[in-house]
Amino acid sequence: MKIGVLTSSRADFGIYLPLLELLEKDPFFNLEIIAFGTHLSEKHGYTLSEIESYQFKNIHKLHTIPNSDSPKDISKSVGKTITVFSEFWANNTFDLVFALGDRYEMFAAVSAASLFTMEFAHIHAGETTLGAVDNAYRHSISLFSKHLFVSTDYYKKRAEQIVEHNISVYNVGALSIDNLKNIDFLSKDEFYARFNIDLTKPTILSTFHPETVSFNKNEGYIEELLLSFIELKNTYQIVITLPNTDTMGQMIRDKIIAFGKKYSEIKIIESFGMLGYLSCMKHCSFLLGNTSSGFVEAAFFPKPVINLGDRQKGRLETDNISTTPITKHEILKTVTNVENSTQLKGLNIYGEGNTAERIVSILKNL
Repeated sequence: MKIGVLTSSRADFGIYLPLLELLEKDPFFNLEIIAFGTHLSEKHGYTLSEIESYQFKNIHKLHTIPNSDSPKDISKSVGKTITVFSEFWANNTFDLVFALGDRYEMFAAVSAASLFTMEFAHIHAGETTLGAVDNAYRHSISLFSKHLFVSTDYYKKRAEQIVEHNISVYNVGALSIDNLKNIDFLSKDEFYARFNIDLTKPTILSTFHPETVSFNKNEGYIEELLLSFIELKNTYQIVITLPNTDTMGQMIRDKIIAFGKKYSEIKIIESFGMLGYLSCMKHCSFLLGNTSSGFVEAAFFPKPVINLGDRQKGRLETDNISTTPITKHEILKTVTNVENSTQLKGLNIYGEGNTAERIVSILKNL
């Protein structure tokens, strides 16, 4: 069975990994990875090198990187991605292609195949992020797909509503839990040796993405977040991973980088890779930002999460998550609440860590 897997950024590759490894070693499948988007961007850490480090045999490399992050440039990037993939789909056929999540470039790659005889499977279907235009892209990918893989029963019901049927909609849990169950986390000493960041210090792990629905408010949002960091740095080391390509994303990146140059307590990372990021999450005091990893991966430990604003609005919120408006006052107040909260218990709503095995079993029985 010839399987293609679309991966456009560091975020989706890390999620895919347990599935990719199973597909690669099983002779029933012929796996080909289709890497595009920021994987091939030097500015975003050239994360294609992480894919290559796992020595997968077949990797396609497609250049679709946007020139900038204005609405016009992102729109043009969607068009460029469709153009590049129209040529790719015309010359490459698969029995099934996997798409994951809700990125605009993932939508473009899938929509380009809509006029070809190509079947798609959508991972993390049925979820909602009302503060990002990606919400529409996610549901569009589901509508283009024949098979939907969801992470909870709640999302299964929503996915069935979106595609208006319950055939080929499977609750398999989240692939991220497979990673977390099986990963050999870096110790604090190993982390320091690799990244020169001392996680024996109380540490905040932060990733802040623009709200692409209300993108004109993002400059005010990042200013409020950085003002809160000025106070929080007196108590915490703050590790910031930079955002991906979105409308207003470059503005946020520039402000964070300039801010980080002023303070030794601020550590800025383009990309840890999956192992580094999850190890940092394991050892940090709490997460502060608006990344989806605060919803799935952080629930595993569980790790306290201060979720900012509306980007992730609509996702299931477990007890470790505190959503707050993006103002310095509210952020600092929520930090105090988190510091005074009781010990969290396990929040196992995303499966038992066998999602990749369940997906492979379903594929073999199609």
